[in-house]
Amino acid sequence: MPFGILEDNHLDIVPGTANLNDQEDAATIYAHLPPSLLKHGKGRFSHVVLVPQPSDSPNDPLNWPQWKKECILLIVGFSAAVVGAYGPMLSPGFVVIAEDFGISVNSMSQTTSWLTLTIGLALVIINPLAKAYGKRPMYIFAITLMFTSCIWGGASTSFNSLLGSRIYAGFGMAPYEVLVQCTLNDMYFVHEKATRVAVWNLFLLCGISGGGLVAGYIIQNMHWKWTFWFCAIFFGVLMFFVFFFVPETTFIRPPLDIIPDQLNLEEKKEALQIEDTHATSDKEDAEFDAEREAVHPVHWGSDDPKKSFTASLAVYTGRYSAAPLWRIICRTLIVFFYPAVFWAFLVIGTTTTWIVVFSVVNASIFTAPPYNFSVSQTGLIGISPFVLVIIGELAAGPLNDYLCVYLAKKNKGIYESEFRLVLIIPVMILGACGFFGFGACVHYQTHWMGPVFTYGLANMSMAVASGCVFGYVMDSHPKLSEEAFVAINLRNVLTFGLTYFVNDWLEKDGALKVFCILGMLFVLSCLSTIPLWIFGKRARSFIARNKFLNDFMNDE
Repeated sequence: MPFGILEDNHLDIVPGTANLNDQEDAATIYAHLPPSLLKHGKGRFSHVVLVPQPSDSPNDPLNWPQWKKECILLIVGFSAAVVGAYGPMLSPGFVVIAEDFGISVNSMSQTTSWLTLTIGLALVIINPLAKAYGKRPMYIFAITLMFTSCIWGGASTSFNSLLGSRIYAGFGMAPYEVLVQCTLNDMYFVHEKATRVAVWNLFLLCGISGGGLVAGYIIQNMHWKWTFWFCAIFFGVLMFFVFFFVPETTFIRPPLDIIPDQLNLEEKKEALQIEDTHATSDKEDAEFDAEREAVHPVHWGSDDPKKSFTASLAVYTGRYSAAPLWRIICRTLIVFFYPAVFWAFLVIGTTTTWIVVFSVVNASIFTAPPYNFSVSQTGLIGISPFVLVIIGELAAGPLNDYLCVYLAKKNKGIYESEFRLVLIIPVMILGACGFFGFGACVHYQTHWMGPVFTYGLANMSMAVASGCVFGYVMDSHPKLSEEAFVAINLRNVLTFGLTYFVNDWLEKDGALKVFCILGMLFVLSCLSTIPLWIFGKRARSFIARNKFLNDFMNDE
């Protein structure tokens, strides 16, 4: 029972449990192979067994040069940042734009509500298409849709037209809610993943907070339509980079196997465990070499010709799932009730939704007494989350990976997916200070630094939470990561419901009551991590042993 995690009594190898260190007493996900024959990391991770084990194919994303992986991460990450900025960019000017159209601020905030609802519903269709036909077509589709939606928004002359452009954009934003995490899952190993998820999340959250910061000045000094025109420029440039430098990362990797030949497998494995200090004769050395060659992993794909750059530009590269689309859609509903996924829905749902609430109510709070901010000053509120998100991501990503390797070492080399959950402790502390603190500061009319700083703390909690939550889900259910992320992002329905009426609720009950209720729900969702830590491994085992789930959730 490592660190309070209950062991499973049914499976020798539980999905989400892996061997990261070459320790002789460690059970391993590749139990049928000697650890010395498995592929390892490089540099300071040379002792780490690579999970998953890459094939020998040069087209396997796990085998791509590191610079290529990082370039793809930067392109999709920056795209996610602009997509993130698009969502709340009108928020600092809600009061001004509402006056232009002669509508209420609450009606104006519904442009954000309908946008989030569209994202949640679109994911149900986008994910099966990506699962079946690859991620590259969806990336190209999404960036093109965002470009055209910005042109539509900039040309809008009525509220209905503006609302229509935002709903249309929801279909373009949807792929960035799930595909980036899945792309990282395609390219990186377990011990690298949290840092890259943190980089992506840094882009996204900086886009969300920085977008409002810049948009405030644009709305005040130019016109709110220019927020769309600037986004159109960015999306136009990104269309070029996505098309030419983001190839398909989905790869069908056969399971690792061995070549047994005529010798007894157990004898071979024992032969391979001979210590380096053991004195052997030339004859024994020759026999040992023969044994080593007789038992070796089959890393499929060594004869594959390397794809040319031109071939990598193909939009359609084949079908990657034999399952019909309706079954993939149904998987989302089933996977939603997996303990890891439902927990992620609660944590990300409460954290992200409450952050969106900030963007909806900030204009109403800070443009009114006692703060009396201008539109540009309201946008400057974004400096606090912008800075604290960067600090949170720079610390949380590497710390998450370090903790996983450290705890695996303490656990005789065995990595458990639950090791990702440790960071939920600072998440809960930061979020509680942010939500409760913001409500109290606004209610008691403290200096503006109070609500602005606590607003940043709430965003910082989301930055730290994303790495551990998405990392845990990817490690627990790697083959269903797309469906899992769609299920998690059904929280957009929750966001729609809350943002639709939150300004009216705020006006009726006040900031203290509203944000105390939100804070309590957030803390309760974080506390649900405790039973997941204890029973998570057994839950993973139960799912792996369930025949119906294995048959229905399989791509075959």
